[in-house]
Amino acid sequence: MGRPRTTSDEAILRATARAIEHHGPQGLTLAAVAREAGLAPATLVQRFGSKRGLLLAFAAHATEVAGLPFQRARKEHGSPLEALRAALAGLAEGVAGPRELAGSLGFLQLDLTDPEFREHAAEHARRTRDEIAGLLADAVTAGELRGTADLGPLARAVQVAYNGTLIVWALTGEGPLAEAMRESVDQALRPYAAT
Repeated sequence: MGRPRTTSDEAILRATARAIEHHGPQGLTLAAVAREAGLAPATLVQRFGSKRGLLLAFAAHATEVAGLPFQRARKEHGSPLEALRAALAGLAEGVAGPRELAGSLGFLQLDLTDPEFREHAAEHARRTRDEIAGLLADAVTAGELRGTADLGPLARAVQVAYNGTLIVWALTGEGPLAEAMRESVDQALRPYAAT
């Protein structure tokens, strides 16, 4: 009988996220992740097979938990639009500056060139857009947005505003990211505001 796991896969994936922040996915090594997780590199090989296997597990996990910031925001905010702003800020929590965003953009290179990574990235994008659309629908029901808003294209516009804000903010460093995110989302929604 093998030894029980003392470190969960989830803890290893959190360590992977920290290592990606420092090294990017291309510069990432199993040794770097092992140091972050307090494990031997052989443990990572045993669980994930390779660096690619670990990164695919990381991508799959990110897709699985894509809705968590939205669920958390729904519980914490009575207003659907406030929940939307908070959820998008939650998605960007790990981005403190250009270095962290560079790690995400490095992952985007994998997403664009490798079909297995692309599948996870596309599903993550769909789930995120669906969560945004759900909060926009709730905002219509709550009277925060006009009922004439076409929610599919509007959800896409909010998602594009979110991604664009991340890049522009990382390049310019103007003000806090949460504030920049709020302004971009509000601008996208302003034509549909109920008041």
